[in-house]
Amino acid sequence: MPGIFKTLDKIRPAYDITYKIVMVICKLLLIADIAITSMAVAGRYISFIPDPAWSEEIVLTLMSYMAVLSAALSIRRGAHIRMTSFDAYLNKNVIKALDILADIAVMALGFIMLIVGWQYATTLGGRGNYISITWLSKFWMYLPVPVAGFAMIIFEIESIYNHIKSMYVKEENAA
Repeated sequence: MPGIFKTLDKIRPAYDITYKIVMVICKLLLIADIAITSMAVAGRYISFIPDPAWSEEIVLTLMSYMAVLSAALSIRRGAHIRMTSFDAYLNKNVIKALDILADIAVMALGFIMLIVGWQYATTLGGRGNYISITWLSKFWMYLPVPVAGFAMIIFEIESIYNHIKSMYVKEENAA
């Protein structure tokens, strides 16, 4: 059985690249968010700096991207909210089984976010435009939900794989 895990471990770089891409996207969104917000605030008090009407809507859209994408990133790091109060009292195999069950539930949420989010983005989002940027479709406001759902599915597949692997393969201690 451990031989199959060695074969499957070869796709780990794909997960690493996906994580890095999502992290870079979050960082770029944060930089844009800070820059736009700074310009909008400065524009209110300094007469020669413009205060664009679109800044609030764009900042809120960027924040929604960062919120859902960073939640997907937390899955890979195992930093999402967990209840570990009873872990000291439960058998390790029971804890692993509960972790897998939780991962399956979160993956189901990822599928719901992907499917329903895409439907909202293409239907409701495709019909409306931003108020202050009339040429920009609200599709972009709804898009973070299916994108984050896809990222959650990818990272949950890895998490479930790692839980199953830990049941069969004992990790060697690093010296």
